[in-house]
Amino acid sequence: MKSKQSKESEKESEVGVAKAAAREAFIPVMRELVRAYQAYAVYSQTHIRELGLTPAQFDVIATLGNTDGMTMGEVADKTLVTKGTLTGIIDRLEQKNLVRREVPEGNRRCFMLILTPEGEQVFEEVFPTHIAHLKERFEQLTPDEMQQLQSLLKKLRGLFE
Repeated sequence: MKSKQSKESEKESEVGVAKAAAREAFIPVMRELVRAYQAYAVYSQTHIRELGLTPAQFDVIATLGNTDGMTMGEVADKTLVTKGTLTGIIDRLEQKNLVRREVPEGNRRCFMLILTPEGEQVFEEVFPTHIAHLKERFEQLTPDEMQQLQSLLKKLRGLFE
């Protein structure tokens, strides 16, 4: 059994480790990354909602735009939406008559997701509008800064994959 003094010493040691961890050099970088993402997300998502879509619906429509359609798996791989959430999003887009499910000939095990004419019209209106909205912010960076930022973000992502 540990003595009271031994337990107190162990606790002091743990506090010292926690203080040291809090001083790690990457923590300010991590905080800035999270703050930058949160600011971007609020800016982007607010505009998307003003356009009458949820961010996930926009992501699906933007992914299907300018294509002949994709399988559910392809859409899940190309969007930021999980497969479990995707079914509900597609259901709601079908209710809005923006997307349809179509079973391809020769493969009854899957179906294609295709923008309806109304979905194509929404894509043609909303996608360029939102890109222009984002461009207002991104064009404040120089081309060199954009390249540096892209390279560093790719490198950072690679560290976690």
